[in-house]
Amino acid sequence: MPRPIARVLTLLELLQSGGLRTVAELADRLGVDERTVRRYADHLIDLDVPVESVRGRYGGYRLAPGYRMPPLMLTDDEALAVLLGLAAGRRGGLTAATGTAAADTAGETAAAKIRRVLPERLRRRLDAVLDSLAFTAPPPGAPAAPQAPVLLAIADAVRHHRPVRIRYTAADGRSGDRTLHPYGLVAHAGKWYVTGADPAIGEDRTFRLDRVAEARTLPGSFEPPAGADPARRVLEGLATAPYRHRVTLRIQGTAEQIHTRLPASVAIVEEIPSRPPSPPWSRVELRVERLDWLPGVLASLDLPFVIERPDELRDLVAALADRLARAARA
Repeated sequence: MPRPIARVLTLLELLQSGGLRTVAELADRLGVDERTVRRYADHLIDLDVPVESVRGRYGGYRLAPGYRMPPLMLTDDEALAVLLGLAAGRRGGLTAATGTAAADTAGETAAAKIRRVLPERLRRRLDAVLDSLAFTAPPPGAPAAPQAPVLLAIADAVRHHRPVRIRYTAADGRSGDRTLHPYGLVAHAGKWYVTGADPAIGEDRTFRLDRVAEARTLPGSFEPPAGADPARRVLEGLATAPYRHRVTLRIQGTAEQIHTRLPASVAIVEEIPSRPPSPPWSRVELRVERLDWLPGVLASLDLPFVIERPDELRDLVAALADRLARAARA
């Protein structure tokens, strides 16, 4: 590529990074004089790229907002970051689409469009990375992708503090319309959630976005509560879901230690005040459908613990201890 054309494209790349760039700064980055920078800017304008000239002591050039999107230019690092992000998003269920089949292919078609406009040298190198990429574990079940119009409508309502009307289908198959004052969106374990206040009952609620068929912004506005933490609200909601067993423990350890085996989406951990040099203890509450997996997890913590309830868990822990003792003596 002739050097003047390469420099014009480099100028476009610098302007695409955003903000106002002074003529002196651009001249230094391009290795030319300021008069040549102005000539290169005129070349971009001739190509219908919306370059604005700002006069004054600290003037320079910038891209006009909106109007027409300039050609996409990515450095090697930027192209790799985009394609890896698309690959991770497809795997983690962070791709929104209008249906299951579209959700499976949206990331692939976007990646294909980016690869198609990349130079052959860079495309071969990035394809080598993607072809050799492997994940250490499969995703936890099929990702549940929300519909794109639903995601965009709720995100806009969150940003502008607007109430939203959603058509929601619960896990038991019952569906209906709900009004929500949304605080935030949360992506967790391959699923999207929205959390906010339900004004009809005066309580906070959490909804899975893949179960929302329609979302419509309503007139008016609301003020979210100070210190609202949507991610924490979702994790606490998952940890306190109405499962078959309610488990209460006391474990000698900090919340950080306990969460290494019992994550926040499974267990609520509250540290019990203590005076040094007494070791710290924490109260742990879980709601689970089955108890058979808990004895092994508690043993892997390698921390003293006390089972407050249920009695069935005590029996399972004792049975595990007997099996381990017999295995050690064998």
